[in-house]
Amino acid sequence: MNLGALIKMFDTFMALTDVARRVKGPSGPATEGGLMQSPGGGLGGQIEARLTNVVMAALKEAFDRDHARLELERAQIDEQRRRAEEAMRQELRRQAADRELGRLRMLSGTALVGWIASVSIFVVRLASVSLVGKIVMAGGWLLLLATLAVSLAAQGRVGDEIIKGRDTMVAARPGTIAVWLLTAGLALGAISLMF
Repeated sequence: MNLGALIKMFDTFMALTDVARRVKGPSGPATEGGLMQSPGGGLGGQIEARLTNVVMAALKEAFDRDHARLELERAQIDEQRRRAEEAMRQELRRQAADRELGRLRMLSGTALVGWIASVSIFVVRLASVSLVGKIVMAGGWLLLLATLAVSLAAQGRVGDEIIKGRDTMVAARPGTIAVWLLTAGLALGAISLMF
């Protein structure tokens, strides 16, 4: 029931009250507004009281319904806001995971290229490299291969974290180790050229 219908009901109630007063006639004392009231409450007073109660109950029901509707709308808006915030957090996690995967892929590629380059340089200079140079170069190869292994394992771990919806920063720690392994491997490869 909307507000317009309630107003129409109230107008009808007031019209019925006026009709009941006119039918009853001026038998009682006058009130402040010039309207007559029956002293004993008679039939007109009972009808008026009942109609007043009906209108008040209808108004209360309408207001309660409107209040319940507003509460439901507020709850729906809160739920939509919560979902939007969760979607934003998921998107930020996905972007962080994409950046981490890109960094790990770059580390893998750099380690592989560094290992291939050091092997080819070593093969070309095989006869002129001393025993210390060979040992240092072998250490560099091991570090470069360890970089490749760690970064590939970290890529898989980041992928698992994305699927499970967890934080990728836990999976990013091996990426930091891979950076240090790559740096040490390339440094040993460069030092081995001096021997």
